[in-house]
Amino acid sequence: MSELIITDLHAKAEEKEILSGVNLTILSGEVHAIMGPNGSGKSTLAHILMGRPGYEITQGNITLNGEDITHKPTWQRAQSGLFLAMQYPVEIDGVTLSDLLNESSSDISNINELISHEADLLGLEKIDMARGVNSDMSGGEKKRMETLQLVALKPQIAILDELDSGLDVDGLKIVSSRIEKATIEDDLGVLVITHYSRLLEELKPDHVHIFVNGRIVDSGPAELAYELEKTGYEKWTTSLETSVSLGGL
Repeated sequence: MSELIITDLHAKAEEKEILSGVNLTILSGEVHAIMGPNGSGKSTLAHILMGRPGYEITQGNITLNGEDITHKPTWQRAQSGLFLAMQYPVEIDGVTLSDLLNESSSDISNINELISHEADLLGLEKIDMARGVNSDMSGGEKKRMETLQLVALKPQIAILDELDSGLDVDGLKIVSSRIEKATIEDDLGVLVITHYSRLLEELKPDHVHIFVNGRIVDSGPAELAYELEKTGYEKWTTSLETSVSLGGL
């Protein structure tokens, strides 16, 4: 069983604190959804988990299967089984998906056959597979391509940063249901960052976490996401502001 443990994680960028004590454990086969207002630090958490430069971890640690990866470079985290599907996937001209997967893993057999099969499932055209990764693709096509990489590489834990961004309704259903299938067939653990409960209709969360001001302030079952659709975050932001105010008295 795989296990990603985030313990009392604090981080800053340019002397500004962005994460202020994140605690979370994700196990194989689980789907954890993080939802919160803009600017609360959700995407920063995803970047820090994957080791993006430009952030300083000031307290706490990140472990994957008992291995401390808090200060390891991105490539080592990827080799250990961590995967990040970015909110804005980059274009890699001159490198096909087959090239990328060949360099990323020696464990994938029949890569071209796998790519062709998954491309059909995800609604990608064959011509897309001959281009550079994400080159001249729409936002939705890039998200499908990210998903293809995810299911081909079979990581232990996947971090999905606003996977729904750029996808239409049909694309969202296709992509989210394919990842849900991976949680069952490949025992994939998922941390998904989203603003909208519609992503979670196919990618069914075991836990929903409310993220405000750099930390998780509440957690609950899948129904919590639908409550947010109706009420917004005022309940949690007001409670936090009151707590801070009283603490300063």
